[in-house]
Amino acid sequence: MKKHTKVYLQGMGFDETDFIPCEVCGGRAVDIHHIEARGMGGNKEADVIENLMALCRNCHIQYGDIKQHKEWLKRIHEKKLLKR
Repeated sequence: MKKHTKVYLQGMGFDETDFIPCEVCGGRAVDIHHIEARGMGGNKEADVIENLMALCRNCHIQYGDIKQHKEWLKRIHEKKLLKR
């Protein structure tokens, strides 16, 4: 399991066997998305719960790496963090 996935699961109180909901649509999340991209080669500072959100594949493709959706994704994720 990748480090950022472990950080997300622990930070949100999930176990790897739990159903992890997509933070956008509520479907089954299969990707842990970096809101602020790690860039080529990665950036360990990006692997913090405030920068990680669970997304289903469809939402990751539709919204994940599209600049105009970044602030919207941040707002959604901030609300999820407050509820944990």
